[in-house]
Amino acid sequence: MHARTYLAGSALFLLVLGCDDHSTAPPDSPASDPQLSTTTAAALAFFQVSAGGGNTCAVTTSQVAYCWGNGTYGELGNGDVKDHDRPMAVAGGLVFRQISAGTNNACGVTTDFRAYCWGDDGFGALGNGSEQGSLATPSRVAGGKQYRMVDAGHIHSCGVSYPDNRAYCWGLNGRGQLGNGTGSNVEESPVAVLGGQFRQVTVGVDHSCGITTDNQAWCWGDNQYGQVGDGSGGWKKLKPVRVAGGRQFRQIEAGDYYTCAVTTDDRAYCWGRNDGGQLGDGTFRERRSPVAVAGGLTFFRVTAAGVKTCAEGSAKRAYCWGTGPIGNGTSRSLKPAPVSGGLKFAQVSSGAGYTCGVTTDSQGYCWGGNGQGQLGDGTTTDRPTPVPVASPE
Repeated sequence: MHARTYLAGSALFLLVLGCDDHSTAPPDSPASDPQLSTTTAAALAFFQVSAGGGNTCAVTTSQVAYCWGNGTYGELGNGDVKDHDRPMAVAGGLVFRQISAGTNNACGVTTDFRAYCWGDDGFGALGNGSEQGSLATPSRVAGGKQYRMVDAGHIHSCGVSYPDNRAYCWGLNGRGQLGNGTGSNVEESPVAVLGGQFRQVTVGVDHSCGITTDNQAWCWGDNQYGQVGDGSGGWKKLKPVRVAGGRQFRQIEAGDYYTCAVTTDDRAYCWGRNDGGQLGDGTFRERRSPVAVAGGLTFFRVTAAGVKTCAEGSAKRAYCWGTGPIGNGTSRSLKPAPVSGGLKFAQVSSGAGYTCGVTTDSQGYCWGGNGQGQLGDGTTTDRPTPVPVASPE
């Protein structure tokens, strides 16, 4: 997400007893109906956070979902349509295994693998079978399928089904971003992405990408800046095309008109638009196939938003590059720069002009723009370096 309000959400995964990258959904848990949580407010301990277009959502270690920041379209899921600068519990008493904040919406997967979305429903972005303007509480994604993970975007979203590992997308499809081989304008319910089995999917503005179960990276949709990464020209790809270079990838993240991914040997590559240095190769040059992120660092995951990319290094340090709040007091770096504060991060998520993360001791921190309370620290003051997320309202 970014200031133009045109970026897909980011969602990465961290387990209570260990890490799990974005290329695979959290390990299976016994299926059960969602139930009311008895967890009380006090200090929150998180296992996953997702920064969106000014709305942030997170799941606690007790699997309760909270959101904060911009609530204009009901994207906080708490039943009202106003901003909140501290965490608010998502309504409905659902227990979640994963959550994703989009531009003006959010989606999540419960512990029994059911997908729910809330917020702006323009172009069928909530996937519930009809366009309803906006919804301030969770609505189940149509079709009756179970999901391992979902990724909420600007006006389309995608998910990986359980237990068969198929990719499904819904929402606007004018650029082929749903990957079903058509350029149909809108799909209000999930449609199957062409191709094989996926471990992870991710959505950008008008393109989508995924990692298959055999570690191949595929992308589809808008290709104006080479963001599908197959080395070709062309304005759009209506079905998945393999990312060039023959590398094996573990995790992938679609941003605004660009994409980044991490290989199975912990190297980061990016491709697509690069006007803010978001590809991290030390240049502003557009790339239509993967280019290595500069610096020779090893990474566990990447997260892309607007013109800024962040990642968790293998030593649990967070790094950011591109244009936007880097987290060290500066607003631009063409190569990975460490986030200040000496914190060890298990997961980070880049949003529209800000970033949030979860430390290895389950504490939430955010930095960057804060005009709508998206940092969750109880203020609307911008923060150039990480500040802790406050206790809930």
